[in-house]
Amino acid sequence: MQDSNSKIKIQQFLNSYWSIVIIILLTPLLLCSVLPILPTHDDWAGTTKPDFNPFFIKEHFLFYGYHWRPFDTWIGYIVGRNPQVLWPTFNHILVVIGHLLSSLAVYKLLTILGFNKTARNISTLFFFISPATMATVSAIDSQNQVYALVCDIIAFLLYVKLKKGKYIVWVIMIFLATLFKENGLMWAWICPILAYGFDLIEKQTLKKDLLVGTAIMIGYALAILLLPKDITIHPDYVPENFKMIKNIVKFLFLSFITVDYIYLLHHPSRNLLLAAISFLLAAPFLYYAFIHKIKKYANKKIICTCICLVIAVAPHLGTVFSMMHIYAGLVMITIIIAYSINCIDHIKPVAIAFVLWIVTALLIDIHLINSSIKSGLIGKQMAQEAIQKTGEPVKHVYVIIIEDDYPKLSSFCVIPNEAFGWGLAAQYETNYQWPETIEDTTIIRSPSAMKEANQLGLRVLKNNHYNCIWIVDHKNIDVIKQN
Repeated sequence: MQDSNSKIKIQQFLNSYWSIVIIILLTPLLLCSVLPILPTHDDWAGTTKPDFNPFFIKEHFLFYGYHWRPFDTWIGYIVGRNPQVLWPTFNHILVVIGHLLSSLAVYKLLTILGFNKTARNISTLFFFISPATMATVSAIDSQNQVYALVCDIIAFLLYVKLKKGKYIVWVIMIFLATLFKENGLMWAWICPILAYGFDLIEKQTLKKDLLVGTAIMIGYALAILLLPKDITIHPDYVPENFKMIKNIVKFLFLSFITVDYIYLLHHPSRNLLLAAISFLLAAPFLYYAFIHKIKKYANKKIICTCICLVIAVAPHLGTVFSMMHIYAGLVMITIIIAYSINCIDHIKPVAIAFVLWIVTALLIDIHLINSSIKSGLIGKQMAQEAIQKTGEPVKHVYVIIIEDDYPKLSSFCVIPNEAFGWGLAAQYETNYQWPETIEDTTIIRSPSAMKEANQLGLRVLKNNHYNCIWIVDHKNIDVIKQN
């Protein structure tokens, strides 16, 4: 009898939480897959890279450039203690654990919103393995994105569940999310709007709590104005109308369509046949997720969810939007999918379509991760070549980069000089023993670019304190040293 009861309980558990079981089983595989990914592009410039400045925490805990992300600062300090061991391994571990926590929180969120077991399981697994998350999950500096979302979802759960002290806890969690990444602040509005959409609060409470959310935002803005800072706005972050339209198109395409982005969008890797096959295999589930019950979308739940989706991604749409930024709004897309599936009576065709989608998504994920690994290895090989050709440690290096028109795609397919980190990858390869300083410049690509680079290098060696010149032409490194 006991064995029978145990089997029944296990069966009931699996019926309710099969997506969680699959996610927990997949997490170690995901971690092992992303661990070989090496730093490229922004990884060399952010605050999560190793830092050896003894005053690093003091100088960057409040503001760095145009960010207030103290948790990033701590990570940079930690990996700086032993960069060859901890960076980027520690970063990858944090990101994958954060993605796991986000997925568990999404399941709980869908439960509170009242979706049935099938809808919340399918939608949660969609969130975990969607190719739309891979630019975040495979990245080295994206822990701010995943933990901001974790804190925001927890903020919502506490907001709708707590009776006493809910506003204090809500404000604390929103503020914590914002200290991970600024877009975490948007849930100060999302929480009441989403709760109202699913009848978890009344209209009067919505009005009051939107004012509270606005006060949270004003409080954060005042803190930025009053605290010591040295903010430098990058030109890419200046809003422009054309940029906003382009970002909206990218957001809609990348968020709602599952396709192998590399085969479709990256010109050197383009294979339209394989891209079409990936889309066609995913299309049946996308139909059930976004089209099949679209007539039922004209209701308070979906309208409020779409408003929350726009709010979640708004900070990126007006400035810089890349594949990584889909993560901020993917919870709302997951809710829309859960709603669609919840409305379907005959689940068997949906299940078959979802299995096809899973197979396709996993194949795309593998392709995206492998491409990220290859990009990182290019930077490593270039660094090793620069070190080998230099021959002996030097203190000060000047890097001349011949402009590269090689196409890039997010963090998956990176321009070689960005994988090289404009020379910084060489510091990593020597465990930051040398060179002590690296400065770089870029010259326009032309038939005479290499000649111009050599002439510039000789002038720099003659007139400045540099010991060595590295000339970067796509993947090739030429070295000029002082005699």
